[in-house]
Amino acid sequence: MHIILVSNRLATSRTLTITPQLAAAAAILFLALAFSMSFLLSWVGIRFNLPFAETLVISVQQEQTEKTQDFVRDNLNVMAVKLGQMQAQLLQLDSLGERISTLSGVKLPEKKVDAKGGGQGGPLVVSSQPLSPLELQREVDRLAQSVEQRSDALTVLESQLMERRIKSSLLPTIYPIAGDYVGSSFGRRLDPIAGVYAFHEGVDFVADTGSRIIASAGGVVVAAEYHPQYGNLIEIDHGNEFSSRYAHLSKMRVKIGQVVKRGQEIGASGSTGRSTGPHLHFEVRFKGVAQNPARFLQQGSLVASRTAKASTVAR
Repeated sequence: MHIILVSNRLATSRTLTITPQLAAAAAILFLALAFSMSFLLSWVGIRFNLPFAETLVISVQQEQTEKTQDFVRDNLNVMAVKLGQMQAQLLQLDSLGERISTLSGVKLPEKKVDAKGGGQGGPLVVSSQPLSPLELQREVDRLAQSVEQRSDALTVLESQLMERRIKSSLLPTIYPIAGDYVGSSFGRRLDPIAGVYAFHEGVDFVADTGSRIIASAGGVVVAAEYHPQYGNLIEIDHGNEFSSRYAHLSKMRVKIGQVVKRGQEIGASGSTGRSTGPHLHFEVRFKGVAQNPARFLQQGSLVASRTAKASTVAR
């Protein structure tokens, strides 16, 4: 900023340039003068016992104190409102955790109930007296403790769900073929070829030749070969002494030693070996002993249904 000074006594004008530094210095000087005048008035009022000076100083001090108190009070009210909103969100989080626990069948850890614990309620009677800083700090500390407890509980729930998911992924719990129409179930039956009662060690799924066959669980292929009884046979080791077999296949798309994932395509249905027509013979074995595949498949359907419901609730 430029200021031009012109005087009747001067033949030429003078130019004064105001820089930001000069403006800042002027502002500091003004504040220093104001503070000095306030201090001087206070000293004069006390030193010479001048009522007007003392009254002026007290009035200024009271005004500043009131402004400070109003500012603090407004901030405390805003923080109290935010605290109430956080408490409401915490209750919603509790409700969501309980619904997920119910749908998944995984029990949440017992919640610690504080001295105030249990349900709360009653008519709303708004107090004109706002929360003090100490009371607000106590509420914030209590809320932080509650959040920590809920976080620990949800972490435990997550780990249990993850453990269940891992276990289910290593067990043959998904249908190895599209559709669930069973031509012959597990257990004693009249053999369709020999015509005598015999024990059927698996489940026969009705399927056209060439239908897609998938691994019922992840694992390592330990057999992918032709067997006189089973025809083209694939056996997968799932670990923990569990295995599954897929028999009478028309095509085998995996090799011995290959690692397969849950749901990965491994072959196509057919009627090779001892068979009367195209279908899939599916077995589940534990320690080499045939188990009823229906138990595992039903468990997989139940877990899938609960997972779908939990995902819907979470949305």
